[in-house]
Amino acid sequence: MLLLVAGALLLNPALLRRWWVYIRRARWLLLTLWLILAYNTPGEALHDLPWAPTFEGVAEANLQAARLVAMLACLAWLFLHLGHEGMIAGLWGLLQPVRGLGFDSERVVVRLSLVLENLQEPPEKGAWKRMLAAQPSDSSGQESLHLSLAPWHLRDSLLVLASGLGLMGAALL
Repeated sequence: MLLLVAGALLLNPALLRRWWVYIRRARWLLLTLWLILAYNTPGEALHDLPWAPTFEGVAEANLQAARLVAMLACLAWLFLHLGHEGMIAGLWGLLQPVRGLGFDSERVVVRLSLVLENLQEPPEKGAWKRMLAAQPSDSSGQESLHLSLAPWHLRDSLLVLASGLGLMGAALL
């Protein structure tokens, strides 16, 4: 994970600022995740104190928090290189195979697009109180969502095949 994050930062140093913003926004999630895993994983208590987290819990909590931080670095890299529209177009393309199973991929893509649009700027302080107190109003957001899709090439098929084989190989290990 460290090599993945270091490689992303070396390829694009501007990524650090955006990544730090994502980590800062996820700080309560990280803390909650760490506390839940540290205290709810069975094992030996730290320093034999009955109220302390377990050694195994701390190790598992650290691992999961590091995974989340690395995932936020990858997400920041994707947003920096693809932008909002590229992420939505990529998600739409990834969800196309499940349309045959009756999954409404367009609805998921539109909802995620709205969420990502609202997350681009942090809400002002106390906005959640006003949202709870106010009556729902008409949204002033986009009326339609336009996707610009890149053409599919043989190289794309080979990359998908290599990624799938790599994931299956990792799962079998």
